[in-house]
Amino acid sequence: MKLRLYREIVTEKPYLFWSVGNKRGLSTESVVGAVLNYGNFDDVLNLFEILSIKRVSEIFYKQSGLKRNNYKKQTQYFFDQYFKKRGF
Repeated sequence: MKLRLYREIVTEKPYLFWSVGNKRGLSTESVVGAVLNYGNFDDVLNLFEILSIKRVSEIFYKQSGLKRNNYKKQTQYFFDQYFKKRGF
């Protein structure tokens, strides 16, 4: 995981990772999933700034394409429409 991602998202927004014991062991994919599912829109914009909207959309589509994923239906629908509208 990128240091900036850890510093600005994981340590600054501990409520997004309340169920995780070892926060340093989180993958970039786990952080993306938590922010998209539980973060507010400012958190999402910060995530886009750190990773890029292209990278976040790639991770989102990889995760949401799995038969079983952790996205709520309304979250999955929203970000699917959001990324499609922006050409991803």
